[in-house]
Amino acid sequence: MNAVVERVRAAQYAVSRVSVAPLLVRVGIFVIVFAGFALAFPVEVLSGRSILFLAVAALLPAFGPRRVWATFTALVTVGGWLFATDGYGRPVALWRLLAVAALLYLGHTLCALAALLPYDAVVDPELISRWLVRSAAVLLGTAVLGVLLLQAAGSGGGAGYQWVTVLGLLVAVGTAALLGWLLRRR
Repeated sequence: MNAVVERVRAAQYAVSRVSVAPLLVRVGIFVIVFAGFALAFPVEVLSGRSILFLAVAALLPAFGPRRVWATFTALVTVGGWLFATDGYGRPVALWRLLAVAALLYLGHTLCALAALLPYDAVVDPELISRWLVRSAAVLLGTAVLGVLLLQAAGSGGGAGYQWVTVLGLLVAVGTAALLGWLLRRR
C-alpha cells in the first residue's frame, strides 16, 4: 500500500511542477493530430465511438512524444486518407492533400520539440515562436515546390494513383528503418 501512496504523491508533485510552455506544446500536438484525423478520415466515419478512439489516439503523442505514438498517429492519418480515397471514393483535392501533409509535419515537429522539453522547463516564448516560424517556412517552401512540380508535370488536375501513395509510404518507412539501423550501429 505504501508503494501506491508514494506513486500518487510523486504524480501530484509532478503535476504541480508542470509549466505553461511545455503544456501548450503538448496541447498543440493533440489539436494538430486530431485536426489531421478530421481532414484525413471520411465524414461518415467521424461519429460515435470512432471519434472517441481518434481522440484517444491523438492524446497518445501528446503524453509520450519520445515513444512510437507520433509514428502511430501518422500512420493512422495516412490510413484514414487511403480509406477515404479508396473506400469512400473521395476525390483527391490538392488543398486537402497539402493540409494533411502540413498537419503531419507539424505534429511530427511539435513531438520533436516536446521530446526535448521536460514538463517543468522554463522556456522563453521566442524559442517556440522561432521553432514554429521555421516549420512554417519549411511548409510554405514544400507546398510551393509541390504545386510547381505538379504543374510542370501536367498532372495538377488529374486523379491520383493509389499505388504511388503506398509506394511513398513504404519509402518513408524504409528510410526510417534504415536511419534507425544506422543509429544503432554506432
